[in-house]
Amino acid sequence: MATAIIRHAAVAGRFYPGDPEDLRTELAGFLSQSSSVNQDPVPARGCIVPHAGYMFSGHVAGAVFARLEVPPQSIVLCPNHTGMGRALALMSEGVWETPLGDVAIDSDLAGALKQRFPALNEDSSAHRAEHAIEVELPFLQVRQPRLKFVPIALGTAQFEPLHELGEALADVIAAQKQPVLIVASSDMNHYESDAVTRTKDHRAIERILSLDPRGLYDAVREQNISMCGFGPTVAMLTAARKLGANSADLVKYATSGDVSGDRDMVVGYAGVIVR
Repeated sequence: MATAIIRHAAVAGRFYPGDPEDLRTELAGFLSQSSSVNQDPVPARGCIVPHAGYMFSGHVAGAVFARLEVPPQSIVLCPNHTGMGRALALMSEGVWETPLGDVAIDSDLAGALKQRFPALNEDSSAHRAEHAIEVELPFLQVRQPRLKFVPIALGTAQFEPLHELGEALADVIAAQKQPVLIVASSDMNHYESDAVTRTKDHRAIERILSLDPRGLYDAVREQNISMCGFGPTVAMLTAARKLGANSADLVKYATSGDVSGDRDMVVGYAGVIVR
């Protein structure tokens, strides 16, 4: 009998609580803080959520996930912060461990993506120590207990493969019988003053809200916006547009300075829903 592939939690107890009850309590707090808590959740093609420690960005992620109708199938895209593994790295088998229990990888959906876009490489090493998908999973688990997902880590800064991945995501999702949510895990500008970060982030967010993946890519590159997950966001926006998305809403924006009080060197966080 084959041994199940388990991707063990890498940042539990650091980026978010490692104790299940503490984690549930913290998630409930972030989800209930949202101004949309009394509104019906909305279906969406995609979303952008931050991936810093919950202390800093959990309130932004919670505002998005509280507003979303989370289907049982998700594709979660993240940047590759560690530099390990291949540039287009997917896992298509096994489970991811979190303090709330295991989340199964959707092998059928992953297999369809690899067939449609062979540049995707089966590569668990890119995911082993990467935090940017892991921190989203507890939110997704709470909002959708039947969750199955496909994790994809992106280590390329080239537009063409990001665009081609987005096209492939759209084709595969269009062939599914049920909706699939594309989650782009990204923080915004890094380690500049609060004022500079807000200005730069506004330029990027403007392109995102216009559903303009190429415009976002160009803005990030030309204006030195250190948005770590611009690649996942480009792919998500490309897919969402092809699937018929026609609007995007900025649910919440903040910087780490809002929590720490340090306005000299901050990280920006944007929560966006694409419908």
